[in-house]
Amino acid sequence: MMRANENARGRLSWKVAHRAIPFALLLLAAAALFHFSVEVGEGDTLAWDQAFLLSLRHADDVALPLGPAWITTAMVNFTSLGGVTVLLFITLTTIGLLLISRRPVEALFLCVALVGGWLSSNTLKLWAARPRPDVVTHLVAVGDASFPSGHAMVSAATYLALAIVACRFLRAPAQKAYVFVIAGSLIGTIGLSRIYLGVHYPTDVLFGWCAGSLWTFGSWLLFRRFLPSQA
Repeated sequence: MMRANENARGRLSWKVAHRAIPFALLLLAAAALFHFSVEVGEGDTLAWDQAFLLSLRHADDVALPLGPAWITTAMVNFTSLGGVTVLLFITLTTIGLLLISRRPVEALFLCVALVGGWLSSNTLKLWAARPRPDVVTHLVAVGDASFPSGHAMVSAATYLALAIVACRFLRAPAQKAYVFVIAGSLIGTIGLSRIYLGVHYPTDVLFGWCAGSLWTFGSWLLFRRFLPSQA
């Protein structure tokens, strides 16, 4: 009887630790991101940021990006996929499908991922108040602060959430891996487009990627507790 009680306590302790470890890792990641944002705010990364942007432009004309003209066109197209209008449309249509399919928890998760990512991004922009890059010419119009990249952060939060929900309907590991590869490629390209177009420093985008992903993973850790083990 005593041995059975000890085994039960051991299983309970492992279950608690298993649930606590992901949240502890998220807190560590959040602390690292905060330290990174302080470094950026103090200007420690500015020289590297500017050098990277200049490396993507012709030395004799900072308004002219490297590569053929079609690359600029492609980057403008990709950057639009990270805009709030596109993300809102994709998210709302998916939420509608989930509600029709009687999947309210997944629908609410998508809503939290998008809205929370957008609100967090704008709050951080107001807090950091980092000016946009001025060492190269902007190839698209911008109007708010630079840090973090809203396109990088909100697209990471939203497309990652969409990938997580999509995998709820898939069984094969290869299918799930494919979904995450596509989502990661899209998130990465959107962020890189903001750098190529000269409207964000690399650290703006890097922070946005990390913060958006962190927000969605944290949200998922909470929401998955209300879902059945299988779709």
